[in-house]
Amino acid sequence: MVRLLLVLLSIISVISCVAEKRDIYLVLLEGEPVAFHQGSALGKDGKKPFLHSEASVAHAKHLVDSHDRFLQSNLDADSYNKLYSFKNIVNGFAVHTTRSQVEKLKGGHGVKLVEKDTGAKLMTTYSPEFLDMPAVWTQQGGDRNAGEGIVIGFVDSGINPVHPSFAYDPMHPPLISNHTTSHFSGSCEVGPLFPHSSCNGKIISARFFASGARASATLDPSVDIMSPYDVVGHGSHVASTAAGNFGVPVVVDGFFYGRASGMAPRARIAVYKAIYPTVGTLTDVLAAIDQAVLDGVDILTLSIGPDSPPQDTVTFLGAFEIFMLSAHKAGIFVAQAAGNQGPGPYTVVSYSPWSVGVAASGTDRTYPGALLLGDGQKIGGVGLSGPSFGNGLLQYKLVYAKDAVKVNGAFPRTPPYVEECQYPEALDPTVVQGSVVICTFSSGFYNGTSNLTAVIQTARVLGFTGFVLAANPDYGDFIAEPIPFSLPGIMIPRTSDAQILSRYYEQQTYRNDKGLVIRYSGRAAIGEGRLASYMDERAPIVSRFSSRGPDYIDERRNPADLLKPDILAPGHQIWAAWSPMSVQNPILCGYNFALISGTSMATPHIAGIAALIKQNNPTWTPSMIASAMSTTATKHDNRGEPIMAEGYAAYTLHTAAPFGYGAGFVDPVRALDPGLVFSTGYEDYLSFLCSLPNTDPEKIRVATGGTCAATFSNPSDLNQPSVTITALSGMRVTQRVVENVANKPETYLCAVLPPNGVTVSVDPPWFTLAPREKQTLVIRLVVTQVLEDFSFGEIVLTGSLNHIVRIPLSVLTISL
Repeated sequence: MVRLLLVLLSIISVISCVAEKRDIYLVLLEGEPVAFHQGSALGKDGKKPFLHSEASVAHAKHLVDSHDRFLQSNLDADSYNKLYSFKNIVNGFAVHTTRSQVEKLKGGHGVKLVEKDTGAKLMTTYSPEFLDMPAVWTQQGGDRNAGEGIVIGFVDSGINPVHPSFAYDPMHPPLISNHTTSHFSGSCEVGPLFPHSSCNGKIISARFFASGARASATLDPSVDIMSPYDVVGHGSHVASTAAGNFGVPVVVDGFFYGRASGMAPRARIAVYKAIYPTVGTLTDVLAAIDQAVLDGVDILTLSIGPDSPPQDTVTFLGAFEIFMLSAHKAGIFVAQAAGNQGPGPYTVVSYSPWSVGVAASGTDRTYPGALLLGDGQKIGGVGLSGPSFGNGLLQYKLVYAKDAVKVNGAFPRTPPYVEECQYPEALDPTVVQGSVVICTFSSGFYNGTSNLTAVIQTARVLGFTGFVLAANPDYGDFIAEPIPFSLPGIMIPRTSDAQILSRYYEQQTYRNDKGLVIRYSGRAAIGEGRLASYMDERAPIVSRFSSRGPDYIDERRNPADLLKPDILAPGHQIWAAWSPMSVQNPILCGYNFALISGTSMATPHIAGIAALIKQNNPTWTPSMIASAMSTTATKHDNRGEPIMAEGYAAYTLHTAAPFGYGAGFVDPVRALDPGLVFSTGYEDYLSFLCSLPNTDPEKIRVATGGTCAATFSNPSDLNQPSVTITALSGMRVTQRVVENVANKPETYLCAVLPPNGVTVSVDPPWFTLAPREKQTLVIRLVVTQVLEDFSFGEIVLTGSLNHIVRIPLSVLTISL
């Protein structure tokens, strides 16, 4: 009996050991990382100049050894696997271990933060012309110099090195500038599909980070390529949008769509692959950021990241935010996707003032398609496809898929089979061959189990002349994005248009008394859908998917006195480079370009524009660059009317607000010459953190290594180019400091458009500044009416030399 009990206990013990799952944990420790060791001063360009010195290398080794000793002394042997040592901008490590083991670290001596890795996700051309980039490039010496000497780092899914957007041009080789060679030191990590020649002078560094991915999932070697090569397409798209070569022909399925250029076509590209098709981990992303800062990038583009706030801490103190703060401290401008969870409030995932959160909008370009009916009616739709044979002059039998279902077929009578054209075996080939077949948007498309790739495959197998994906009144309008179709096809996303099609079809279709079709008399043709139209389309419009503010302090969505997103840029239907493997988007497989949408696509626009500002003003800090874009942004569209935003319901618009577009739509021409800037440094961010409500100064010290020696009266006192107050009671006074960065003295006059329920005054009401001179503005806000929601206004500083500086106001009044 005793022996049986012992055996049972042994089994239970083994089961409990097996059952305890290992996860990845991020652990940050006290102690200075390499970039800030011994408090040495930053270079005049905001960067630590000697990160590769003997002393720095020795300190890095010391930190790595200390991490190993720490783990050995605190965790059980064979219970963990250290994935990375973070040593360049943050002191810490990533470890793969169990929850019971990591509990031993919490509260330990020198431990600042322990955070479980919850993963990282991708936040998923004509835009240079829409942004008037040629005028900006002219100021930089033309497109062949725009961005020269600037290195943009991309933490993403890698890059397609053979794409023409990243080609080396022997006729115009990159200039070997002293600035680039003195501050940047990267590496070219080779591997499958990525030989050493991939780093060709345009791509000057490429690395990949996979320890987190390997620890958290079983990788597929056919797609999880262990090299900087991009099998997804996302990283290539982002990199080419910011820094792709000028004037690259966009050709898809043999059709020429125009030419694509990056915002800063002469900037150099540094690649840090950290996201894989099977999995993306925050651990790999943070390791990539740590390395990018050591390498010396000027701009860091993060179209990836966590898509939810950190748990059990304020949003500004998660590991991702701390790494971005350290990058900012090292003088690097960080552009971050605001997120794709809009249009609801409190959905933004860019929280902190030290990163620029980018919202997405469309441009005034559309790709209208048309279905031509036999009675002369023309129904508008969407689809990047060529016309059916005959270019509309020839029309073909029109068939609803549900009328062509095999009567005796051995398959389930569910919408994917009978309506949605997902399975070719469900349809009678004698009926659909050579026809224009109408597939219906039903439950499969609604819940995401059906897709256009299957429709196209069905059409190809059964020999459709073309296909139509029409809205279903039972599910309402659907959102249709133009996607290149390899055969004639069109989407009709509005139910009103689908009903026109249905009525015509029923009028022309004859049935027997059982309802079966005995004659198809309806005729239709698919028109050309690949020609762009610029017919006074309203733009920009804040995209539906673009995440909205207010910013918030914690996972309970308590609002923060900070404007997020920061700025609006094109992110809807953006043409850019792609990877022909396209493992996560089969419909784009084989293509070198893709037209896709997301705040991921908006972010590199801001990164590229920041590169141009940095090139023009090499001594500017990241906050000065951000300020230049913010204060010169516009709140009006191409019609001179307030910017609109897409709502919850398809094809609905409402007036946008700063929580949708931040300071407004970026204006690159004006951002190069903003007149005034708002400058904010590392100590200011510490004061901001220390002023947050119910904040423990010890937590701030532990998380950042800084102290709360100088604390603002309120978080809204941070010297941002905006004022956001989430609980205004009675009266509040805040200050802003502006600096004249123009070359001449200028006099500014202050004007105020106050938010509803508030009076606002600015003192002094006017001022004159010489170049590099600063002025403190005292802003007084007084509640006149308590409102249930935020109201918005602005302060406008108009200069005598035609500079106009706008400061958005966002206020929620709670008491008189």
